[in-house]
Amino acid sequence: MSFGSASRRPAPDAVCPCGRAAFGECCGPILDGEAAPSAERLMRSRYTAFAVGDAVHLARSWHPRTRPDDIVVDDGTRWSGLEIEDASEDGENATVTFRASWRHGPDRGVLRQRSRFARRGGRWVYVDGDVD
Repeated sequence: MSFGSASRRPAPDAVCPCGRAAFGECCGPILDGEAAPSAERLMRSRYTAFAVGDAVHLARSWHPRTRPDDIVVDDGTRWSGLEIEDASEDGENATVTFRASWRHGPDRGVLRQRSRFARRGGRWVYVDGDVD
């Protein structure tokens, strides 16, 4: 099992935080180390990692060239919805544009980002992104 509070990790048959399917059929296996079949699926698993506090998956799925030394997941932020606006792959590179809803105490908002991914060693990794 990857890092993250067991109480925040959904049951295998619960709806995945990314909203696509049951956690055990969706992001659960990717958080446990299975390769994501597409950049979009990796993006969904990274959103889920933020939602459940899985900093290990975030580090493992981040390109080593752009990965920060420390990855801290803010336990006070609750991620409440993911919408994929666009996803495209071009050989070894891909982009995924998404909107992620969040709340932190009384504050609420939406993060919109165009993320870039690369295939490295046969696995998709997050490179960087532009926030709108």
